[in-house]
Amino acid sequence: MRMIISNSSSIPIYEQIKNTIINQILEGELKEDELLPSIRVLSQDIKISAMTIKKAYDELEKEGYLKVVHGKGTFVAPKNTEFAKEQAQKDIEKYIEKIVDISSRYNIDKKEIIDMIDLIYEEEK
Repeated sequence: MRMIISNSSSIPIYEQIKNTIINQILEGELKEDELLPSIRVLSQDIKISAMTIKKAYDELEKEGYLKVVHGKGTFVAPKNTEFAKEQAQKDIEKYIEKIVDISSRYNIDKKEIIDMIDLIYEEEK
């Protein structure tokens, strides 16, 4: 598992760890039932406090991304596709809010924004 942490980021370290793991799960880099490094091992590898790693793992478990099997380790939980879709929609909403804010500042019509989205969708196909 690759992990890049920035000490100069405004995002807390545990959240950077959490976001990295979520992204790797959603992108398929971490597979269902894959064993993650233990808290101690990951702590040593990325030189971050074990308590910080534990906080990230605990939150990921609560959110359904990880499952802990006592005595065996921490694993990627089976994908809850509905949960993943809901998470993606939340992320998209944040971007849409930014788009609406920028378009409002520059008097860009909603129709123009929708046309841009349609164009991008067509280019992706």
